[in-house]
Amino acid sequence: QVQLVESGGGLVQPGGSLRLSCAASGSGFSINVMGWYRQAPGKQRELVATVPSGGITNYADSVKGRFTIARDNAKNSVTMQMNSLKPEDTAVYYCNADLTTSAGYTYRYWGQGTQVTVSS
Repeated sequence: QVQLVESGGGLVQPGGSLRLSCAASGSGFSINVMGWYRQAPGKQRELVATVPSGGITNYADSVKGRFTIARDNAKNSVTMQMNSLKPEDTAVYYCNADLTTSAGYTYRYWGQGTQVTVSS
């Protein structure tokens, strides 16, 4: 079965940086789109950044110019470098993968979430 393993969350001061990583384990699938969403207390889950295999990256307006997402297709992984972090970036960040199995079925998988806290 497919699992998304996340790492890189933590506590950082405003203006600091973090890098989130996510890797999909398992076999018998190909990933179409991979990226990150986040959910802050009292807020709905929102898209942060995504990138399809061989496609153009997509960023939320609030993170453009500060966050950079990249995929390693050979490793079925995605990383997101987060610079100039603001308190408003505080949230649980969830890795997301839209994948197709060898049988031709499409599924959306989610990681368990990693906490990012930006505070002085």
